Amino acid sequence: MRIGIDCRMLGPGFGLARYVEQLVKHLLVIDSNNEYVLFVQTNNFLPFSRKCKVVVADIPWYSWAEQIKFKKIIDREKVDLMHFPHWNVPFFYHKPFVVTIHDLIMYRFPRPEATTLGPLKFWLKDQAHRLLVRQAVKKAKHILTTSEFTKQDIHQILGVPMEKMLVTYQAPFENQKSLESENQNFDLNNYNINKKYVLYVGAAYPHKNLERLLQAWKIFSNKHGNDYQLVLVGKDNYFYHRLINDSSLTLPLLKRGEVVYTGFVPDDELIELYKNASLYIFPSLYEGFGLPPLEAQIHKIPVVSSNASCLPEVLTDSVLYFDPENIEQMADIIWTGLTDNNLRLELQNNAQENLKRFSWQKLAEQTLDVYKKTLLS
Repeated sequence: MRIGIDCRMLGPGFGLARYVEQLVKHLLVIDSNNEYVLFVQTNNFLPFSRKCKVVVADIPWYSWAEQIKFKKIIDREKVDLMHFPHWNVPFFYHKPFVVTIHDLIMYRFPRPEATTLGPLKFWLKDQAHRLLVRQAVKKAKHILTTSEFTKQDIHQILGVPMEKMLVTYQAPFENQKSLESENQNFDLNNYNINKKYVLYVGAAYPHKNLERLLQAWKIFSNKHGNDYQLVLVGKDNYFYHRLINDSSLTLPLLKRGEVVYTGFVPDDELIELYKNASLYIFPSLYEGFGLPPLEAQIHKIPVVSSNASCLPEVLTDSVLYFDPENIEQMADIIWTGLTDNNLRLELQNNAQENLKRFSWQKLAEQTLDVYKKTLLS
């Protein structure tokens, strides 16, 4: 059979890119029976272990061209089944497909401040995206979801039957060579880190809750002094720019060196930032899965986390939880996570057990089973 995968988001970077990269990589290892057609952009194709057809589709995500031109490119390849790893399925695509829905954040946090668009353009864009999501889950032969929480969300909000969906857990990215070696040239001072530190790695969208994290850090510093720094790692964009230029909150912390914003950090140096951290914090209000805490746990860092959305399902008893809307509690939990050595050891041990639940190979095997069932139905 001929299976197409939309790989325009493929790459080693953010969550969706990593998902596509690891899914395709493992599918090509475990499946020698089907032919794969990968639709990629010119600048994001990665070499894989097995020969497959690569079709260049330089079509921007969420664009009108995606709706018309991308559909024509797919149609030319005459695939038996298409996998869209995100909800941006061309509206008029009517051939068999499966879709992965990672979350329904547009329904849970429909905030104009989560975009650079004006109110009217935001509303129009939001309505168009909701239409595409509803159309995608209605027409899909099967839906893959990232967690039981997301599966329930899709069922409750979009009315999708539970039997039409399958949960396929993602896994943290583990570069064994990097884990076992040390970057001899790495220097924390290059990032203005000169104390023990609490680490956050990720985006600065409003639902990531970094503003409350900064408020909690101010409380933490006032209570316990400034022996620690809070280090924020993430690609510089509109949302980080807005966060770090909030003069009433962030700038004083940055100027005093209590908070450090690194911007983008390459993978080899990011691993060193993980290894040297005293604690990892994840304050998010909403996640479809929540990979960053698991990636921190690979490096044996104790984690404190929000108790919102899917996080207790994914992290179980391997982290110390707090209410993400309670900044006083967040500050206290940070202190406990840094100073209670017995608890830190317990969290590290529990984390190593919890990590065993997640495997990209298992995800690929489950996905392949869905392909087979769909093609036979």
